[in-house]
Amino acid sequence: MKKILVITLLLLVTAQSALAIRIKDIASFDGVRDNQLIGYGLVVGLNGSGDGDQTRFPVQSLVNVLERMGITVNRTDITVKNVAAVMVTATLPPFAKQGTTIDVLVSSLGDAKSIAGGTLLLTSLKGADGQVYAVAQGGVLTNSFSYGGQASSAQKNHPTAGRVPAGALVEREIPNVLSGKHSLRLNLHQPDFTTASRMAAAINAKFQSPLATCSDPGAVVLQIPEAYQGRTVEFVADLERLQVQPDNLARVVMNERTGTIVMGDNVRLSTVAVSHGNLTLYIKETPEVSQPAPFSRTGATKVVPRTSVKVSEDSGGLALLQEGANIGDVVRALNSLGVTPRDLISIMQSIKAAGALQAELTVI
Repeated sequence: MKKILVITLLLLVTAQSALAIRIKDIASFDGVRDNQLIGYGLVVGLNGSGDGDQTRFPVQSLVNVLERMGITVNRTDITVKNVAAVMVTATLPPFAKQGTTIDVLVSSLGDAKSIAGGTLLLTSLKGADGQVYAVAQGGVLTNSFSYGGQASSAQKNHPTAGRVPAGALVEREIPNVLSGKHSLRLNLHQPDFTTASRMAAAINAKFQSPLATCSDPGAVVLQIPEAYQGRTVEFVADLERLQVQPDNLARVVMNERTGTIVMGDNVRLSTVAVSHGNLTLYIKETPEVSQPAPFSRTGATKVVPRTSVKVSEDSGGLALLQEGANIGDVVRALNSLGVTPRDLISIMQSIKAAGALQAELTVI
């Protein structure tokens, strides 16, 4: 029987006064975001590990490439295994300028065994609007290999996907969303009424003016002051350094597959008594063979079943959790019962069902 290593992670959060976090870490400006790019291309130079004959679109793509270079070929005459059709994806960061480079991810689209050592041909990367924002080309790095014969094979990592570091060249810029603005909007990564209110108060206190208002729990609207008109970048830089104490819901997150449990500092309990005990049932089959003595004229060989049953039940204790108990009290009380993380999952679910857990219970 394989032993299961269970890791319990208990986040003991300190006082809120020590939780001041920069605005740039908990919010982002509206429109300042990454953009996804995608393209279709060919990887050449493979050592016989490319797409097979059953995958027809790589051959068609190769013929189209050759025709654009002035070489006319018959599609039925092409049988190559050094070419693989791939999908190329990349992330265009905000404010990327023409001529800057970004990494691209190359993934096999057909039945190629490996694209290690191949070269990505010039590929246009388009955005959701259909416009070309970058072009990619270069050697594919997979940090893997795949070799084998008819009877056995050896493989390391994933050989049908790789990266081209700095392989894409930005050709089109995203419009600057900050230029000419008289107002900005901050979007919270985790919408919360209290956090949005604290953020607006911190901004108004910093600039000594009612610049920030909360439109909803997920956004704070800012008016750019007169002193910063035409200097939006400086205003944003001063704004991002402000520190705010974020507020979160009381939540218990449990992963039953791994036995991981995460509880926040705001988790509270009503008065409840918890008793827990383990029941273990052990059944073992040990059949025995019964046969007659040597040279006996009668008797037959038979298999006699033998079953061993063992039942053990651990003595469970009783722990009393007073009303308003915090996460430390919960951990100490449940540890006194000698519970395991998997037992703790059942206990927390039972406490929630009893209405004594004043927190959101999430099972993933």
